[in-house]
Amino acid sequence: MDDKKFSNLKRPRYPMPDFIKDALIQRSLMGTYRQRPAYQQNDYIGWITRAKRQETVDKRLNQMLDELESGDKYMKMAYRPTWPPRGA
Repeated sequence: MDDKKFSNLKRPRYPMPDFIKDALIQRSLMGTYRQRPAYQQNDYIGWITRAKRQETVDKRLNQMLDELESGDKYMKMAYRPTWPPRGA
């Protein structure tokens, strides 16, 4: 992760687990994920990894992947990307 992009986060920064990284790579969404603001990247990881049951982890991971693929949602809310991405 680009440390400069994450330097303004006020909340704890979550490391990306291998299973999330693998899912992003498998769906060719790593670049799309990296274009999202740092707080969104961090929120997705924290939200997924805080789930207690595996079925919830899977559901949240799939929601993140689907939202990244569609490009117009963030946590079920409308999202319109800033272009060019900040920090790019």
